[in-house]
Amino acid sequence: MAGGASYNQMLCREVAPESGHWVRALDMSSTRHRWFAVAAFFAFMLIHQADRNMIGPLTTPIMETFHINEAQMGAVSTAALLVGAMLYPLWGYLYDRYARARLLALASFIWGATTMLNASAPSYLAFLGTRASTGIDDSSYPGLYSMVADYFKPGVRGKVYGLLELTGPLGYLLAMVLALTLGEMIGWRKVYYITGLLGILLAAVIFFGVREPLRGSSEPELAELEHVGSYRFDWQTAKGLFRKPTMFLLFAQGFFGVFPWQVLVFWVFRYLETERGYSASGILITMSIVILVLACGYVLGGAAGDVAFKRTPRGRMLVSMVAVLLSALFLTVAVRIPVESRGLFFVFLVLTAIFMPFASPNVASAVNDIILPEVRSTAIAVQYFIENAGAASAPLLAGLIAMHTNLGTAMLAICTPAWLLSALSFGIAARLIPHDMAVLRAQLRERAALERAYQALQANDLAQ
Repeated sequence: MAGGASYNQMLCREVAPESGHWVRALDMSSTRHRWFAVAAFFAFMLIHQADRNMIGPLTTPIMETFHINEAQMGAVSTAALLVGAMLYPLWGYLYDRYARARLLALASFIWGATTMLNASAPSYLAFLGTRASTGIDDSSYPGLYSMVADYFKPGVRGKVYGLLELTGPLGYLLAMVLALTLGEMIGWRKVYYITGLLGILLAAVIFFGVREPLRGSSEPELAELEHVGSYRFDWQTAKGLFRKPTMFLLFAQGFFGVFPWQVLVFWVFRYLETERGYSASGILITMSIVILVLACGYVLGGAAGDVAFKRTPRGRMLVSMVAVLLSALFLTVAVRIPVESRGLFFVFLVLTAIFMPFASPNVASAVNDIILPEVRSTAIAVQYFIENAGAASAPLLAGLIAMHTNLGTAMLAICTPAWLLSALSFGIAARLIPHDMAVLRAQLRERAALERAYQALQANDLAQ
């Protein structure tokens, strides 16, 4: 193996109870089941994102309930982000070491339970503490993305990730609808009780319905094998993540790239309400359209990355670089447009929404393009840890800037520099990623050769 593992280490497989060391990859990733799994993941992510994002449109009634200011409210979101960020490495390790589907079901149960606790908080300090506990499950996505990589081949992963990441904007839209309709009818606490209960129900669906795919079974080098061994996590391979130049650049990009998302998701409703003069119905209509456009951006970004990837291994990084530069340009123009020019403001807001999500499915796909299957959950977890560790302070920082200026200025002060630094990281990564991809393909070819040798040895033993 190119990474330096011994023959015995490479053939250290997980045991499948029903058939010993060897199972057919097709049995674990049949077309029907993998799309059922994708549907379950989609439902989990959609309602989970709605639950997370309701804090934005419910900001004003929550602030009124506890009589708090913008900085205190920003601290609520920052607390959950910090907890989630700190737990990413743990979730990543657990996903690479144990059954991912079972762990995802556990994460869904934790989401439901902590959300219900948060809804019952009697005071601001209790609300702050229980809201922080909701961050435990927020770092549970790496295993889900790792399973998708084992269900689908590299050339289509961008589209599948783009489909799943539709849940971000659609969950945001669902959050807005729930908050601005049910929130006004039954109160913000009862809305959270509903989403918490759905989290517990989805835990049961995932636990009983989603099967574990074999790690690496969809890789081209291994796909032609009749049987595929499932490889375990090992620390030496995990440490190699930090020696890959492309991965280091993706980590750097992740640190800056999520700042704009955290700021805009948390503060855009209040920005439209207090600085743009939008009514509740105006916010609902405007943001519904913007979020639907944002959803299309995920699919377009994933598809564009797949097309570019087929032309050049640099394709996903180049698509991402152009997209973040356009996002920075269009948001800057939008915020500078006078309040009276709502039509023009809306146009540039929509243009920003189209390109903002382009990078997300391409980063997830790029990680799988350069990392061995048994440590992909860890790689994605570290990526998310770095993203959230940096961006956790973004809502609070924007709130502090807004107290001395305004929300529009605060958003630009954080978003524009972050996107420019992200573009620089993507540009350098585009230059370096072909080498790291070639290293992975060589590792998988060597692994496939060893698998064939092992199977031939087993066949000879049986013949004798």
